Amino acid sequence: MPGSIVVVGASLGGLRAAERLRAAGWTGSITVVGDEPYMPYNRPPLSKEALAGKATFESLAFTPKAGVADVRWRLGTRVTAARLADRFIVLDGGEEMAFDGLVVATGMRPRRLRCAGPATGRHTVRTIADARGLRDALTRPGARVVVAGAGFIGCEVAATAIGLGAAEVTVVDPLPLPMVGPLGELLGHALLQRHQERGVRFALGTGVAGFEGTDRVTGVALNDGRVLPADVVVESVGSVANTEWLEGNGLDLADGVLTDARLRAGGLPHVIAVGDVARFPNARYDGVPRRVEHWSIPTDTAKHAAKALAAHLMGTGADPGPFAPLPAFWSDQHDFRLQSFGAPFLGKDDVRVLDGDPEGDVLVGHHHGGRLAGVVALGGPEATAAAARYRAQLLEQPALAP
Repeated sequence: MPGSIVVVGASLGGLRAAERLRAAGWTGSITVVGDEPYMPYNRPPLSKEALAGKATFESLAFTPKAGVADVRWRLGTRVTAARLADRFIVLDGGEEMAFDGLVVATGMRPRRLRCAGPATGRHTVRTIADARGLRDALTRPGARVVVAGAGFIGCEVAATAIGLGAAEVTVVDPLPLPMVGPLGELLGHALLQRHQERGVRFALGTGVAGFEGTDRVTGVALNDGRVLPADVVVESVGSVANTEWLEGNGLDLADGVLTDARLRAGGLPHVIAVGDVARFPNARYDGVPRRVEHWSIPTDTAKHAAKALAAHLMGTGADPGPFAPLPAFWSDQHDFRLQSFGAPFLGKDDVRVLDGDPEGDVLVGHHHGGRLAGVVALGGPEATAAAARYRAQLLEQPALAP
């Protein structure tokens, strides 16, 4: 007899989970609970097209598939606790909601700097409300912008701020190069040069010590003693998994929700995790559980995990097998794009130029144990198309040894 599935998290992962549960044959009820007041929307443009005013915030909404027309949406509602063994969650008003199956899709929130100083003038980029507030600040004439963090979001926001005409844009990061963690030194140097040529300044090898100002930020004090004038500060210093509501259930929440290779949490067949909150072993690589914050992961995890959950609840015994996605990401900055396929972070110590030149459009291969683990292109459409041609090769390779 059909029962009920509750999806906690109403972003892309929650939407795709609901769609895939229906596609897997689940005919019982599905309720999606989300703390934002919006239906699921596309987040990557928040630091690029929408922030720049090239796309409206309304245009970011996804169009749900027809199969989920009967799904119930509880938006603007936060889940505060869960009792997985007893199969119910608790909402912020105290209401308890029972379930037969649970999908954890609560994603991440921006990490904040814990520094002395005023809070007004400090921004993050994760939600529509965040991006609206930041756009208003960036479009004020003569804005002096300091971006804390030279990762994906930090570099994208810096590029967008330059395009909006900010008077000064400075990126601060304790590491020696932008995006050196996921990309390695060769591309880090190339990325630094491109941003500097377009007017972005960098304060690398140092961090934020505090914020100047009384009622609002007027400057950013660095660990090396410098003070950068600032009207707008963007904090892009990593993410924190939204897992507090799951505490007390015996799950490993050290970094997101640890799952098995079927994306089941804590060995519980009636609980799955999807999206960037899931820390899963990838059977394509070394089996080490990792979270992956790429745009494709909510869809990939939902497709696989929904099959496992539906099969368990319907008693079909169908096994989707171990999860083995091919990660992919892109990042648009200024007039160029970063495009990657595979797991370049596994091969940062063996990076080889496959095509082009780091001074222009370039395609590099990251190797692990002498074998290609991932490719990254930096440049225009021809470079990114060259990266895509390696996708089939990466898919066909046997699993990398641990």
